[in-house]
Amino acid sequence: MKRELILLLMLGVLTAQSRVMPADTTVTTNHKTTIKGKKIEYRATTGTQPVWNEDGKSIAAVHYTYYERIDIKKNASRPIIISFNGGPGSGSVWMHLAYTGPMILNVDDEGFPVQPYGVKSNPYSILDVADIVFVNPVNTGYSRIIDKEAKKETFFGVNADIKYLAEWINTFIQRVNRWESPKYLIGESYGTTRVSGLAYALQGRQWMYLNGVILVSPTALGIDSGSRGRAGPVGAALRVPYFTAAAWFHNKLPKDLQRKDLLDVLAESEDYAVNELMSVIAKGGFVDERERNNAAAQMARYSGISKESILSYNLDVPSSFFWKELLREEGFTVGRLDSRYKGIDKTKAGDSPDFNSELTSWLHSFTPSINYYYKNILKFKTDIKYNMFGSVHPWDRTNNNTGENLRQAMAQNPYLHTMIQSGYYDGATKYFDAKYTMWRMDPSGRMKDRLSFKGYRSGHMMYLRKEDLEKSNEDIRNFIKKSTPTKGAPAKY
Repeated sequence: MKRELILLLMLGVLTAQSRVMPADTTVTTNHKTTIKGKKIEYRATTGTQPVWNEDGKSIAAVHYTYYERIDIKKNASRPIIISFNGGPGSGSVWMHLAYTGPMILNVDDEGFPVQPYGVKSNPYSILDVADIVFVNPVNTGYSRIIDKEAKKETFFGVNADIKYLAEWINTFIQRVNRWESPKYLIGESYGTTRVSGLAYALQGRQWMYLNGVILVSPTALGIDSGSRGRAGPVGAALRVPYFTAAAWFHNKLPKDLQRKDLLDVLAESEDYAVNELMSVIAKGGFVDERERNNAAAQMARYSGISKESILSYNLDVPSSFFWKELLREEGFTVGRLDSRYKGIDKTKAGDSPDFNSELTSWLHSFTPSINYYYKNILKFKTDIKYNMFGSVHPWDRTNNNTGENLRQAMAQNPYLHTMIQSGYYDGATKYFDAKYTMWRMDPSGRMKDRLSFKGYRSGHMMYLRKEDLEKSNEDIRNFIKKSTPTKGAPAKY
């Protein structure tokens, strides 16, 4: 008996020391907040829901946080929004704790870190009009593979990611009894690739039809190219309006342009990029020398960098060089995801920055805040590390048709609307590239009344700037209103 007791105690110690995320668990807390001047009561449920293999065995634990308003009578007309971030490999922390959720992290009005770290109420959250679930795909946030025999290929790839998450969403909607509700997907960065593919997969494999898809700082999607951006004359020309925005912000444009409002200058730059520059670059080495020099001079005018440096790249200036070059003489670099941020390199020389100045700033404030929030506010306690960025490599990017998937989903579902949100100072997923994606998504022009673009005077995470936090959330409210049909309105052309 004594020996059995010792063995049981040893087993308990070993179990206590094991760092394994349970496949299926929940923690629920109730809260109050104020949104747009009105008091809101809501329930937060955070935990894990399994991913099962074909034999019904749990192979992964996907962590989520679900916010539902509880101070109103539940009815079939209340929307639910399913939220993903990007990477791939990024947790849902960014939009969760800085954009649409009921709590946001402590930053200043422009999005820079402040101490003490922590969280505060989000007075602009969309929880007043829709319930929200933030999802961490496998190996992001607290989500983990729990079956050692499970193949990484099940999770890590454009189409694998879409396949298992579509099944996961079906189970989640069933569990929370939201089949009647209008449903929306929102994704940021690579998350836009994910939700574009999911819109079609949910219709085709799960028979779940959406009302809306929101693409925040979208990648190029699977239209004309993969999700890693465009090359050639199109890619080179589409970069220039972003160069213009960043140069305008840092006061590097000619005085006549600098005196104009940003949007007026961007309209000029966009017109030049599409209607003149693209055709010049397309001619390559056979372009007339005078035409090449004129193009370089115009690019210099709209980019804030020298004509000579532009010619040295044959008019195809890499973004990484621009981040290094724009403020080179002042001794700074500019950020990749948000070019309002400045960095300091070891040397003034070089073709690209030493680090992403904006990302280090964001990690500075987000990491302590999300860890504090889960443990102290949502009462979710674990020894598992929250992966701001988890290992999901190698990621299979083949057969990326997500842009076409979204187009087909919209064509097949007359209820489905799409809205794009982009920051003008984003140098990674550029706003003008996003506009081009929208144009190419509907070559017939028959769905353009269901496609919309919203731009903001900030970067990749436009919501970090207080003014744009309010504006972008309000744009989502209006999008939900527009894409929710009147009661009894049929889905037909």
